[in-house]
Amino acid sequence: MNKNSQILLRFAGIFGVIGAILGAHMAGAGSYAFRPVHAHVLVVGWLSLFAWAVYYKVFQTKQTLLTKIHVWTAIIGSIGLSAGMWLYMVKPFDLPETVTLIAYIAGGVALLLSFVVFFLLTLMYKEEK
Repeated sequence: MNKNSQILLRFAGIFGVIGAILGAHMAGAGSYAFRPVHAHVLVVGWLSLFAWAVYYKVFQTKQTLLTKIHVWTAIIGSIGLSAGMWLYMVKPFDLPETVTLIAYIAGGVALLLSFVVFFLLTLMYKEEK
């Protein structure tokens, strides 16, 4: 299995489990405080990472610096955005709002970078004959 595909697939699985647990918690508690976090965990964590895992499996890209940057910004960004959003919106700890906002923004920027790098990778892809 392609290394990029494998690592993205494993992280997608982790995000899928976390998203399902958050959904079950919200249903059981009757509280929708986690709704935006739950949605982002499933969309950017589970769905996006899974889609990129499939891309790397189907298109059999070469391992380059750009693919490494994409994979790790995708993982770090998904974790950072989800955790930052949780810290900022749910406020589970008594942290200064500036700290939680910076964590939220930093995760989002890393994830945005991964989308831009992925777009560049698709432009650079050449099918081998």
